[in-house]
Amino acid sequence: MNLIDRISHQFEDNMRSTLEALELLAAPIAGAVELITACLLENGKVMVCGGSGSAGDARRFAAHLVNGFELERPALAAMALSADASTLAPGTAGIDPQALFERQIAAFGHPGDLLVALSHSGDSARVLGAIQAAHERDMRVIALTGAQATAIAEILTPADILLDVPATRTARIQELHLLILHCLCDGIDCVLLGEED
Repeated sequence: MNLIDRISHQFEDNMRSTLEALELLAAPIAGAVELITACLLENGKVMVCGGSGSAGDARRFAAHLVNGFELERPALAAMALSADASTLAPGTAGIDPQALFERQIAAFGHPGDLLVALSHSGDSARVLGAIQAAHERDMRVIALTGAQATAIAEILTPADILLDVPATRTARIQELHLLILHCLCDGIDCVLLGEED
């Protein structure tokens, strides 16, 4: 296979995955927009975390909520749990590094807040711990995972939303997660500010 064919295959695989995700996830994504918007309008905050490969997307999503996406609007209350280096560095030898997200939720999470958790593998110990900590704080969860992410799906409650993308390749999962996060940002702005073209 030459490089042009290989690149074409990547684009075609992305398009197939994206169209399949559209059919499966449009309604759950709309539900996630409504859940996030309701949380923010009730003075709650959105806490966002991601496993190793998803931490950057978690930070970007929180930044879009705070700083704006494509429209001018007031800041929205959001924080990325992987953004503060001081809270990610264990302070004592007795703290499990895998528990650092859940410790931040224990410190800053309140009933009515919301956790958005990203994991392409679906079995990140930090993300699983964060979801459990959110439930202990009476927080709802929106989880973005890949097609084989059973561990996260098993601990979600009926009040939570699972955005389980129909892909198994890490690259496709990450691409779809970014698209979903952009859909969430756009939808939140639409609900809060009114429809824009």
